[in-house]
Amino acid sequence: MSFARRLSVLFAALIAVSVPSAAIAAPHSGNPTASRLVTGLQGGLGSTIGPDGALYVTETAAGRITRVDPQTGATTTYASGLPKPVIGLGGATDIAFLGHTAYVLVTLVSPDVGGSDIDGIYRVDGPHSFTVVANIGQFAINHPPATPFQVPSGLQFALQPYRGGFLVTDGHHNRVYRVTLDGKVTQLIAFGNIVPTGLAVHGNTIYMAEAGPVPHLPENGKVVSFGPKSATATQVASGSPLLVDVEFGRGRTLYALSQGVGSGGPPGSPALPDTGALVKVNADGTFTDVTDRLDRPTSLEFIGTTAYVVTLGGDIWKIDGVSGPPHGIAR
Repeated sequence: MSFARRLSVLFAALIAVSVPSAAIAAPHSGNPTASRLVTGLQGGLGSTIGPDGALYVTETAAGRITRVDPQTGATTTYASGLPKPVIGLGGATDIAFLGHTAYVLVTLVSPDVGGSDIDGIYRVDGPHSFTVVANIGQFAINHPPATPFQVPSGLQFALQPYRGGFLVTDGHHNRVYRVTLDGKVTQLIAFGNIVPTGLAVHGNTIYMAEAGPVPHLPENGKVVSFGPKSATATQVASGSPLLVDVEFGRGRTLYALSQGVGSGGPPGSPALPDTGALVKVNADGTFTDVTDRLDRPTSLEFIGTTAYVVTLGGDIWKIDGVSGPPHGIAR
């Protein structure tokens, strides 16, 4: 089996556009209420809140960024023409704004996986115009990780604004990069086989979600923290399987997004349907479910007390009434 075919088998399941589940996400307690805001996105993955207060989502299968009205769910195309997946997984995985300028993280589109584009950060210059500002895939090839890998260019997953540039997780090479707007890429911190995913920043402290290695046991689903000069990370909480994102809600309360119970498939396979959850980080290092039975969620954002959850099947769930302090852990 060719290298590209092995990668296709390894990763194709994760980003395949699926039929939205008929299951309704239910609040774990009597307070938050969940409703489906958007359906039919083509491979929803990363998201951010833009400077206009709207939700922006990467549609990986379509190679575009979609703007979503957080109240009505109305969608419009913000930008299109980004590289599409080559091997099932990849393409535009996340989006972030610096000021009024949008930047998109693109991965698994380079020649080492059979593509012809650049793995890195793309600046959005117009509705159909982009400029590559950092070639992260080439840096990964030139500086291979200490952990075993199959893809030389890595699998970049999350994009987080940081000190006038960005932080980027590599879920395959198990490390976090710091990237400047002039294209300089450096390794900020490296890990063992923990599968780093989502990022959040408060002050000088960086918070990161860990999916954990296959089979994604709950005890390996963690939120950790570290600083810009840290050699190791400090565990903040553990006990929820296959964490894919971490974000601050109202009152600086920390939340994480569990994609759910591992499916038992090869690395890169999504969780079992309808087993995901929005969880709250507690001061004792545990998690509490806020809303469960989510279908393979991928990204989390907050506007006030409302959480927005993007799913692999192309839905966006709006969860109203998510509480802040005195519940949870404030940072």
